[in-house]
Amino acid sequence: MTAEAGLPDMLRDLPTWTPDPVELADLELLLSGVYRPLPGFLGSFDTAMVIGGGRLADGTPWPVPVTLTVPKELTAHERVVLQDPEGVPLAVLTVAEAWQDPTTQGWRLAGPLEALRAPAHGPFHRLRRRPDEMEPAEGPVLAVATREPLHRRGLGQVRQVAERLGARVLVLPLLSGAHDESLVRALLAVRRELPEGTRVIPVPLPPRPPVTELAQDAANGRDPEAERDTLLRAQVAAAYGATHLLASAEVEGTAVPVVVPEPWAYDADVEVWRPVARIEPDHVQAELTPERLGELLDRGEPIPDWFTPPAVAAELAVARPPKHERGLTVFFTGLSGSGKSTIARGLCDAVVERGGRTVTLLDGDVVRRLLSAGLTFSRADRDLNIRRIGFVAAEITRHGGLAVCAPIAPYAATRAEVRRMVEAAGDFVLVHVSTPLEECERRDRKGLYAKARAGQIPEFTGVSDPYEVPEDADLTLDTSTMTPDEAVARVVELLTEGAWLRPE
Repeated sequence: MTAEAGLPDMLRDLPTWTPDPVELADLELLLSGVYRPLPGFLGSFDTAMVIGGGRLADGTPWPVPVTLTVPKELTAHERVVLQDPEGVPLAVLTVAEAWQDPTTQGWRLAGPLEALRAPAHGPFHRLRRRPDEMEPAEGPVLAVATREPLHRRGLGQVRQVAERLGARVLVLPLLSGAHDESLVRALLAVRRELPEGTRVIPVPLPPRPPVTELAQDAANGRDPEAERDTLLRAQVAAAYGATHLLASAEVEGTAVPVVVPEPWAYDADVEVWRPVARIEPDHVQAELTPERLGELLDRGEPIPDWFTPPAVAAELAVARPPKHERGLTVFFTGLSGSGKSTIARGLCDAVVERGGRTVTLLDGDVVRRLLSAGLTFSRADRDLNIRRIGFVAAEITRHGGLAVCAPIAPYAATRAEVRRMVEAAGDFVLVHVSTPLEECERRDRKGLYAKARAGQIPEFTGVSDPYEVPEDADLTLDTSTMTPDEAVARVVELLTEGAWLRPE
């Protein structure tokens, strides 16, 4: 963690750190003034007050904890340079407090920030604006802060509310790091269907992890996470000069008033969207549910024009292509000698024989010789090896390919990390090759178990180090009870039933 080139001389010797995606978005919003009055990341007392009561320690309303997690070794420093994933320095954090989160036991740094340069990552960056770059609006401004495209119902509701308020419309696409470009394109495509003067300003605001302490209120009929999200959206909307926020439910204490539109539906008699109160009950056509919409996209079927404009339908198809064209990672996990590599190679051959798919095999041993050359078999290095496999698999998946991975991957947390990486780009299937240890050791084609039993290989999975059995496997195979061809056929059957492979 050494300082990057390009820093002022006085900062060259400071340690550097790259925040995770949510923290990086928070950093951008802190530096741009969207999170005003926060001067930087919160300390332990402010965080506890926000979680417990929705206010900072000084009584200022604030909806979410804005914190920065770091390795313990960084807590000994007075200043830290925060950089983006490409190593570009963005800000200097002056450490006012280093503290340990009582829930996660992770270490955090708090303190004010000094901006070095504006972040320049992410799609449609040219459309982004700082609040102080916005021209003051005359009259009401209705903000629509959304992670989803606007379909015909939503467009009608926005127009109706804006007309009632006499307001201009400000659309704030909330960027999450997944298919952001499709979201922004879809919203830009329907801007002409909104009131004249509508502006579209992307805001980096990924979904936040749940706050455990708030979950208990769900038993009282409230959705505390949804309320917290609405409060945060209202804070962002207010920073950009909005006077009202369109939302699905009223929430108390928002930075600007929340406006809940009246229900709309499709009138099948006259074939228009309109308020439900104006439609005869037997003429109300059921809207596409998210599940039904997903089914149409998964099968590559057209989205009906009555539901959404064609330009939005096209972007939905880009963000969620048919499953037989969508990127996929098939991740095999199991003990050494369980048969993972044999099944993985057989699967690749079967896919190539069928045609229509580009397939890449990331076998554990091959990866060790190339991608992870030089790593040891310590737990830290084994985790790093799996993360490297996950990164490559996610990139293959992102570009529509089929990645087949066959490492041991003994730890559940690391497998979950790979799943998250891949699912941000496409689909993920986990196959547990559950061949018993006794059978794996009997095979011992490479003599590894014998060396482990003799103490020549420390931390060997199944002998001196644990294997954490997956609880989230999509398929379990025991090669002591089936042939390799039968195992491959089971995987092919799963992928065909899931529509990732076309039937022969």
